[in-house]
Amino acid sequence: MPRVAKNDLDSPPSYREALGWLFQSQRFGIKLGLENSRRLFEALGVPAPNKRILHVAGTNGKGSVCALLDSICRAAGYRTALFTSPHLVTFRERIQIDGTMISEAEVARGLTKVRKVVMDWEPHPTFFEMTTALALDHFKKSDCEMIVLETGLGGRLDATTAAKAQIAAITRIDLDHQQYLGETIEEIAAEKAAVIHEGARVVVGKQGSEAMAVILRQCRAVGARPLSDDRTTARSTASLLRTPFCPLTASCDSP
Repeated sequence: MPRVAKNDLDSPPSYREALGWLFQSQRFGIKLGLENSRRLFEALGVPAPNKRILHVAGTNGKGSVCALLDSICRAAGYRTALFTSPHLVTFRERIQIDGTMISEAEVARGLTKVRKVVMDWEPHPTFFEMTTALALDHFKKSDCEMIVLETGLGGRLDATTAAKAQIAAITRIDLDHQQYLGETIEEIAAEKAAVIHEGARVVVGKQGSEAMAVILRQCRAVGARPLSDDRTTARSTASLLRTPFCPLTASCDSP
């Protein structure tokens, strides 16, 4: 990407210019890993401390689950933030607060801020890493109470995972992106289940036994309590793995 002096960015470029710079970064391709994301998040001071983050991973239905969670949280009176991908019509769809898309001016300002930070970095952050950072910085400035993040690809090495969510939701897992995530359901499930952090609350959608076993094993490893409406598969797998399990309809103690 063309080098630009930092003082040349004192006046924010237009929305189209800023977006043009961001999309040029797609030439860096997909680089799975958290090092750049953590470095960038630390430089920007994101996510803001003490914010509730809901992280959604899986193969099918992630976007729909994120939209439903955002709607539920808003109906409960929370100021919500929503980050999804990809967009359908406009880039601004990816970043929303209380159902309102980020403005063109905020995109331009935010990307200018990110650009100043990463200007001399090697390796250069990817499109998705910088877009995630832009979203979290926007959410921080807007003082959102609930942040809903949709995983981009997989989970273990996805930029969104560097935000360390307190709540994880795992939708149905199937074969996808096998060139990056693995050839089997178990391998892919392990990548996606890695969004479950220590002590997190976890909601698990209906799964096959192979994927459920991997998810429950991750929960046990980090001390997370899984909840699921798929009672048959979850109970039988949890019993085999000796992992505590709670149906969604029951009253469960915190992990």
